[in-house]
Amino acid sequence: MPSTAYPGRTVGTHEPPTIPEIKNVVVYLKDVVYHGTLPLKKAELRQEHETFIPHVVAITRGSTVDFPNDDPIFHNVFSLSGAGTFNLGRYPKGQSRPWKFTKAGIVKVFCDIHSHMSATIVVLDNPYFTLPELDGTFELPNVPPGQYTIVGWHERVGERTATVTVERGKAATVDLSLP
Repeated sequence: MPSTAYPGRTVGTHEPPTIPEIKNVVVYLKDVVYHGTLPLKKAELRQEHETFIPHVVAITRGSTVDFPNDDPIFHNVFSLSGAGTFNLGRYPKGQSRPWKFTKAGIVKVFCDIHSHMSATIVVLDNPYFTLPELDGTFELPNVPPGQYTIVGWHERVGERTATVTVERGKAATVDLSLP
C-alpha cells in the first residue's frame, strides 16, 4: 500500500534557465578607497525550479540578500566562503531568509539538499559596479576623477582588467573582453 507520508514529486531535468552569460559578469573598479557611507543594497537570490535566480548578484559591503524559496520543496542556503560563512537552515516554499554581508569578497552559495544549485555574490567595498546590458555595454556613474583599474569578473573566467582615466565632466570609454 503506498504511503502518503511524503508527497510525490517529479525530479526535473535541472536545466539552467536560458540567461545570457553576460548577465553573470560583474564590472567594477578595483582597490578604490571610498569616502563616506557605502550605499546599502537589498538584493534577492530566489530559489526557483531548483536554481538560484539570478546566478550572480553584486552588492556593497553591509548589504543584505534575501533568499526566498519559491519551490514546493525545502531548500537550505549556505556558504563556506571566507567573505561570508553562513547556514540559513532548511525552509519551505513561501519562506525567505535574509543574510547581511559584512566583508568584501566572493561568496559562493549552495543548497545542501540539491548539490546542483549554486550562485555567487560579489561583495564590494565601493559603489562603482554594475552588471552589463545584454549587448555588453555598461555604465559606472558618479566615479570621481582619477585613474582606476576596471575589472570584468566572471566565475569561470576570473578577472580581466584594464586601466581607465576618468576626467571631470567627461565620459570615459574602456573595452573589456571576456572569452
